Amino acid sequence: MKISIVTTAYNSGKTIEETIQSVLSQEYENYEHIIVDGASKDNTMEIVKRYEEKYKGKLRYISEPDKGIYDAMNKGIKMASGDIIGLLNSDDKYANNKILGIISETVEKNKCDGVHGNLLYMDYETMSKPQRKWITKSTNVKTGNILAHPTLYLTKKAYTEMGLYDLKYKVVSDYDFMVKLLLNKEIKLVHINKYLIHMRIGRSKF
Repeated sequence: MKISIVTTAYNSGKTIEETIQSVLSQEYENYEHIIVDGASKDNTMEIVKRYEEKYKGKLRYISEPDKGIYDAMNKGIKMASGDIIGLLNSDDKYANNKILGIISETVEKNKCDGVHGNLLYMDYETMSKPQRKWITKSTNVKTGNILAHPTLYLTKKAYTEMGLYDLKYKVVSDYDFMVKLLLNKEIKLVHINKYLIHMRIGRSKF
């Protein structure tokens, strides 16, 4: 199964190289990396273009003004050609080099519409010191137990069913999307009890 990785970026020159290296290190090779840049004013796009050859045709990117991170996410999802679509922030990285393979295998084995896993928050400066864990033991909208959004990978079919992120919510559209997703009984999600993503902590992503 082809996996589309969508990375949104804006003035991400200090961190996006590590994100790119994380993608390029994956053992699973059937993927595309879509970078949606919001017309950065720093060296973000210089870094992206420097790595373009290493992707061997698997990288696609655009750089233009947008209406915020959710608008950029929506653009990337619309561009995606993969069977599975996931979002990887421009200051985060995969927990190890086997993550895409684990995601693909889980979706195929379980015939599910999407997967999610555990999240490890790391220090902002070095991404080497664990700060906090998000282990999703269960999900229940009524009690506020939802999944870790950066670990969510959905099939393209599921995104067609769910729609995109609602731009009327400036900072919680991901939460709105996940609540709707968990309440949708037609979509089957499987939890992978492994750390999938290392997420920088210490500054707002908006």
